[in-house]
Amino acid sequence: MPLNRRTFLGRSAAAGAGVAIAGGAAAPAAAHGGGGREKRYSFTVMGTTDLHGNVFNWDYFTDREFDDKAHNDVGLAKISTLVEQVRKDKGRRNTLLIDAGDTIQGTQLSYYYAKVDPITARRGPVHPMAQAMNAIGYDAAALGNHEFNYGIPVLRKFQEQCDFPLLGANALDARTLRPAFPPFSMHRLCTPHGRDVRVAVLGLTNPGIAIWDKANVSGRMVFPGLEEQAAKWVPKLRSMGADVVIVSAHSGSSGTSSYGDQLPYIENAAALVAEQVPGIDAILVGHAHTEIAEYTVTNEETGRPVVLSEPLKWGQRLTLFDFDLVWERGRWSVAKVGAKVLNSNAVAEDPRITRLLGDEHEKVVAYVNQVIGTSTAAMATADAPWKDEPIIDLINHVQAETVKAALAGGQWAALPVLSQASCFSRTAAIPAGQVTIRDAAGLYPFENTLEARLMTGAQLKDYLEYSARYYVQTPAGAPVDTAKLTNADGIPDYNYDAVAGLTYEIDISKPAGSRIVNLAFGGEALDPAAEFVLAVNNYRASGGGAFPHVAGARQLWSNSDEIRNTIIQWVQAKGTVDPAAFASVGWKLTRDGVPVF
Repeated sequence: MPLNRRTFLGRSAAAGAGVAIAGGAAAPAAAHGGGGREKRYSFTVMGTTDLHGNVFNWDYFTDREFDDKAHNDVGLAKISTLVEQVRKDKGRRNTLLIDAGDTIQGTQLSYYYAKVDPITARRGPVHPMAQAMNAIGYDAAALGNHEFNYGIPVLRKFQEQCDFPLLGANALDARTLRPAFPPFSMHRLCTPHGRDVRVAVLGLTNPGIAIWDKANVSGRMVFPGLEEQAAKWVPKLRSMGADVVIVSAHSGSSGTSSYGDQLPYIENAAALVAEQVPGIDAILVGHAHTEIAEYTVTNEETGRPVVLSEPLKWGQRLTLFDFDLVWERGRWSVAKVGAKVLNSNAVAEDPRITRLLGDEHEKVVAYVNQVIGTSTAAMATADAPWKDEPIIDLINHVQAETVKAALAGGQWAALPVLSQASCFSRTAAIPAGQVTIRDAAGLYPFENTLEARLMTGAQLKDYLEYSARYYVQTPAGAPVDTAKLTNADGIPDYNYDAVAGLTYEIDISKPAGSRIVNLAFGGEALDPAAEFVLAVNNYRASGGGAFPHVAGARQLWSNSDEIRNTIIQWVQAKGTVDPAAFASVGWKLTRDGVPVF
């Protein structure tokens, strides 16, 4: 059972949609306001998001304590310390703790208990994230898109292991169009005035799941837009007596989308929900991996403010929504909402959590440090965002080899195979000498799988032009600062693709859309009508990043194994990684024909 004062009572048959309801304790809470005859009450809702399998302040890919340039810390063990401090300060009975999704994917800890020692096995383990979140006392969590990466059985088992509800009002059964998960949870907070406060938490996730995890959800679940489902559920929550409505949304606030024409929905719709749907008091924002301490949006219909907050990913921050309520006209109403974030690097890990999961942590550390081969040279991704580096060539080489072998002897065997890869981490490295699982896995921190798509030369040219938007336009002769050269218009590193098998230049002095020059295959100018096989990850192939043509291209082959496993198996089979066997400079940045580097 959760360690806080509420009891999870299960699913409400009356709602017919898996509604979670939580009840308060009999003892009244202490007031945080008041004075005179006016009845006032204050409480705090704490929030995390995008935890991505982080329990410990540990980087399994570097095998050391996590650190970054800002000296952030990560993990639920740190969050637990902050949560206990807030509960002590505010009064445990005057707090709730929620999450906005992307919980069970992202670290080797979460991977291990999905694939190596899976929670779905007979007498399998309890997922470390479920153990930690249960011990900390979460009240509810929204579904994130990465919850679906390992398939529905793993997600359902995780759901079963949690002492709190996983919410998804817009995750619907494909056949009945009824919620496949509880759409909301209701929580009762006792006040010293004899009038309980009912707090509803509505969970929403992002519709991109239908694209990114098509293999896992197609025909089983559908994911309509956030605004549509919020407009359906918020009035119901108010009619059920909710005094306060909070949305936990695995959706950023920017109003942008990477779906292209694949879906008629906005990916980062949290601010639109606040603006368009009346009756919401606050939104815990997720998915975008940005930090927003407090952002206020005015609802178009009511003119009332809605407060949004997004704590930084991986447990680096904890959001606090502070609510001030006043009793008027026979009910509680929200007088004021404020939000802020706490930094987890300001506290120590909670020893209760580190002790609880110490054995699981040590198992994963031993697993990722298994030696699988050797490398004749050191390779790193530090310069990969602006140079064709051998370490990215390794990914492309393995992918192309795998696709060629899969297509051998078939209809498409004679076509040349190209491959796309991104720099997922600027700190990934393969050392000279012994290579471990963590070294190889560090190249590919996502659970993407491999596909083969049929593309033409003209389509590949469009694809590369789209990819090259990633660079900030820099005139010839102007100084080049690598710290400011990439991520134009907020494009993340994982949405910049290098394509191996072609040679080309990217002229960064030219505007986006006209940067690819000297595009060639086999030493000859690329024939727009020529056909190629593109080895591509399933995220990109399903429309992730909205790259042109690839999502609609004919699928020639697909694989269910993660690309990082394919890389690990390739290293194990070869025994030795020799960059001389696969590395080449296929692309470079130029300005008016002059190489930048």
